[in-house]
Amino acid sequence: MKTAQPPMTVADIRKSFLDFFESKGHTVVPSSPLVPGNDPTLMFTNSGMVQFKDVFLGTDKRPYVRAASVQACLRAGGKHNDLENVGYTARHHTFFEMLGNWSFGDYFKKESIEWGWELLTKVFGLPAEKLTATVYIDDDEAYEIWNKVIGLPPERIIRIGDNKGGKYKSDNFWMMADTGPCGPCSEIFYDHGPHIPGGPPGSPDEDGDRFIEIWNHVFMQFEMHEDGSLTKLPAPCVDTGMGLERLAAILQHVHSNYEIDLFERLIAEAGKVTGCADLANPSLKVIADHIRATAFLVSDGVIPSNEGRGYVQRRIIRRAIRHGYKLGQKQPFFYKLVPVLVELMGAAYPRLQADAKRVEEVLKTEEERFFETLANGMEILDDALIAGRKELPGHVAFKLHDTYGFPLDLTQDVCREKGVTVDVAGFDEAMAAQKAAGRAAGKFKMDKQVDYSGAANVFTGYDELQHASKVVALYADGVSVDALKEGEAGIVVLDTTPFYAESGGQVGDSGVLAAEGVEFGVQDTQKIKADVYGHHGVMTQGSLKVGDMVDARVDQATRAATMRNHSVTHLMHKALREVLGTHVQQKGSLVDAEKTRFDFAHNAPVTGAQIIEIERRVNDEILANAPTQARVMDIESAQQTGAMMLFGEKYGETVRVLDIGSSRELCGGTHVQRTGDIGLFKIVSEGGVAAGVRRVEAITGANALQYVQGLEATVQSVAATLRAPAVEVQTRLSQTLDQVKSLEKEIAQLKGKLASSQGDELVGQAVEVKGIKVLAAALPGADAKALRETMDKLKDKLGTAAIVLAAVDGDKVQIAAGVTKDSVGKVKAGELVNFVAQQVGGKGGGKPDMAMAGGTDASGLPKALQSVQAWVAERA
Repeated sequence: MKTAQPPMTVADIRKSFLDFFESKGHTVVPSSPLVPGNDPTLMFTNSGMVQFKDVFLGTDKRPYVRAASVQACLRAGGKHNDLENVGYTARHHTFFEMLGNWSFGDYFKKESIEWGWELLTKVFGLPAEKLTATVYIDDDEAYEIWNKVIGLPPERIIRIGDNKGGKYKSDNFWMMADTGPCGPCSEIFYDHGPHIPGGPPGSPDEDGDRFIEIWNHVFMQFEMHEDGSLTKLPAPCVDTGMGLERLAAILQHVHSNYEIDLFERLIAEAGKVTGCADLANPSLKVIADHIRATAFLVSDGVIPSNEGRGYVQRRIIRRAIRHGYKLGQKQPFFYKLVPVLVELMGAAYPRLQADAKRVEEVLKTEEERFFETLANGMEILDDALIAGRKELPGHVAFKLHDTYGFPLDLTQDVCREKGVTVDVAGFDEAMAAQKAAGRAAGKFKMDKQVDYSGAANVFTGYDELQHASKVVALYADGVSVDALKEGEAGIVVLDTTPFYAESGGQVGDSGVLAAEGVEFGVQDTQKIKADVYGHHGVMTQGSLKVGDMVDARVDQATRAATMRNHSVTHLMHKALREVLGTHVQQKGSLVDAEKTRFDFAHNAPVTGAQIIEIERRVNDEILANAPTQARVMDIESAQQTGAMMLFGEKYGETVRVLDIGSSRELCGGTHVQRTGDIGLFKIVSEGGVAAGVRRVEAITGANALQYVQGLEATVQSVAATLRAPAVEVQTRLSQTLDQVKSLEKEIAQLKGKLASSQGDELVGQAVEVKGIKVLAAALPGADAKALRETMDKLKDKLGTAAIVLAAVDGDKVQIAAGVTKDSVGKVKAGELVNFVAQQVGGKGGGKPDMAMAGGTDASGLPKALQSVQAWVAERA
């Protein structure tokens, strides 16, 4: 009797998938970060194809034509947002893993479908009779493959038409954007059986749970044009995606993704840290899902904040905390799930394992911060939901958001559980009233300036800055032309060029393209395609025609300065990691002739002492004057050398491994020959640019020398002003500041005495109005403190009174209103001061007995003071 084999674990499925496609000639590619590199169109990586976008668009190529990966994905912000469904359905997640395989102009539909069928039925052992396929209504080719090659009967091959309001608007027709690459797709569904409600895809009850989509095969074979027409792509591609969690649920014979082995462990741990013994409690599912999303986000450099990606991170964390609070957990608990998560997923995602301690620290800090206000916020929310209310007012939801850090969806989550809706329109109105804030949602669209179909150019700029080249294409206003005339702007494509095109943070070269009587000033060099450089500029002399020969000359001084700054960026990055920690990750860069600007993940300011140490390490490398070595090799060999990719850029079939000082990184940029060529290195600024992201700017060479000389000139100027030697500037400046503070204190005391003496004289000006003595007067030279002190004295002397005192400084007005305690039942100081302030272009408020305000129109003050008596008379 055979022993039944245990179901495949999530780890088994990952490995089997990658092993299968590796056996089919695919290169296994690691998961890219959840924050897409150099792609502002997406908030998060939401599918496996994101890291290959540029390949599909033709702007880059890889050293392989077949790839497979298990990609970490997130859908919790922007267009792709599953957050509010998590915890309420069997298959919604914030974080999920996508199994995918790709062909870049290599195999197409037949192989894709055949291998998909083989993996599902032979490797994973799914019963063939349980599988149904869909195809686009016009895709006869895919239909025939399913029917004739695979042997799927016609009743299990469903044609899906244009069900989204227009031609090619279909669940089975994929488009990258409104225009650009697109094509039909074929989805594979698993039939859970007739005992589960729901019908097959395309039927009226397709939204049931009986038929579950597990794998989508996209066949990118067309280009969509603005007029809605299609043309065939020269090299059709394949892009597939299969949800790992859904597949695991099927292979492990469970209906919900939350019952698979990975979630069983996480839910059990969530129960342990929250003290909840009921492992079926939906809150534990939310917590188990959210720990994956938040931990991976921290690992990829996203720190909780009030904007952008950091705000999405905060929303997810606080939603998890609220569910723990609901289970009775009143102390930080969420961060305690990190070790189990690392145990389950660290082998597949080594960076998560390396960052485990930092992930725990960030999550714990956010928990501690939110727990301080959670109880108060929940009390306000509970009070607002009493007496059978069916809708939470928008202003209450906004107060929870603004004062207690309750994201709107968290409030909606609580209300949904109580059968209450939220006045979202009222929330939005309150938000708009406080400030105009919006976040532009990016939409992916290829910025295709020119349509070039010629051969790739040869780049010689690593070895030379001048080359005799042939003009192979010209463009004006994005359109191909035969010639450019004097004064016209355009783009020139050469067969060979020494000009470096912008890439990896380094700006493109400038210079000239010249011939006898001809000169084209190159202002910038950009990639038209991965291996085609466009020289952008203006014809400054003569005309240029396709086929002409030119002398292509790079601006040597600008290139040299740019190379210094690029090379030092590698040394600085290494020093940052050594001084601040290996969690430092590059988040953006700009290298030009003036500076190097480097953004990196780090959740605290870089201290002055740390900056000094970073500068010391980099300048030590420069003084060593070590030669720079560049080696060209395939990507796998490069990775074996231990080289690190600095800029996150994508490379072609070969890569350059740069050894600069003690730094070894992959980089396609241009660099100095020896570290000593960099000259002096100086960091000139450091600051935060986003939550958890810091920016340093640094300079080198002549720029650094000029900067230091400028600082020296400033010190000498200050020394001359203080009449002290430069070495004594700090001491003399401290003495001067102490003297200024002493004089300011003395002036304040004199102002107080002057105002007090003026106050004594004002007592006689008070007029009795309905039993209240009313005084409204200006105190020349008084400040806010003097106004308050004089007010207190006048209250004591006048007894029952309402008093307004004001002082003018230029156009600015300071106003104080005071009402004695026996009069606050009739007159409120806050209302009085606001009445006066509005007449001088300001506003204010405060307590019933004392309030302050300001204004910007001093000309209106006399009339405003005269109106006080009448105002008091109306209310007394």
